[in-house]
Amino acid sequence: MFRHKGKRRTYSHNIKLASILSCVAGLVNITGVLGINTLTTNVTGHFAFFSQQLFLKNHSMSFTFLGYILCFLFGAFVSGLITEWASKQKSHIPYVLPVFIEIVVLLAVALSASSLSYPNVIASALLFAMGLQNALVTRISQSVVRTTHLTGLFTDLGTALSQLFFFKQEADKISLRKNIFLKLTIIACFFLGGIIGAFVYRYIGIRTLFLPISMLVIALWYDRLLFRYYHLKRKFIHTEKMHHKN
Repeated sequence: MFRHKGKRRTYSHNIKLASILSCVAGLVNITGVLGINTLTTNVTGHFAFFSQQLFLKNHSMSFTFLGYILCFLFGAFVSGLITEWASKQKSHIPYVLPVFIEIVVLLAVALSASSLSYPNVIASALLFAMGLQNALVTRISQSVVRTTHLTGLFTDLGTALSQLFFFKQEADKISLRKNIFLKLTIIACFFLGGIIGAFVYRYIGIRTLFLPISMLVIALWYDRLLFRYYHLKRKFIHTEKMHHKN
């Protein structure tokens, strides 16, 4: 899911990445809403609140919302810095580093018993984590997958659905249907994460974040396991070929 990039990346890779990480985003978002009454997966609304508070001359609150925006931006910056370095080094492993950082941030919030006493810190941490995730997914999928906000997805989905009435070639229709299914998967998993998170939050509060943490750990473990499987498979095939040559 995380190691393949560009032409080596398949539709299956994007579906797996989209379903897991959009569910993670849904869980984080609902936890932020219920725990600190703040959206933590996108910054569109924070721009409106920043402008509103600035207009009301409530400068301390306006700078708070500006801080939220900058935290998301900083998360995307850090993720981009790591993945760009990885591409220069021609290494696949550093592409998972943003996910490790995201896990650490979410874990720190989940384990902090007094975290809800500092809502601005929590919101900033969660927005930073979602900036990391969104930038990573955007980069490795080449903007095909976005998992932390739905506005652009609904726009793309509406556009794709309208094209169903005009595409005539079967190959084009198949490609379009796959694109629509990918968008629907992201949306459905985001909603699913939100619904599950809302029910779980009732019982364990901010520790609901252990759910997205677990999903990220499983995703990294699965990615590494699959990589080792294909590595051993290629090694075995190569050995067999050398054996037959001899």
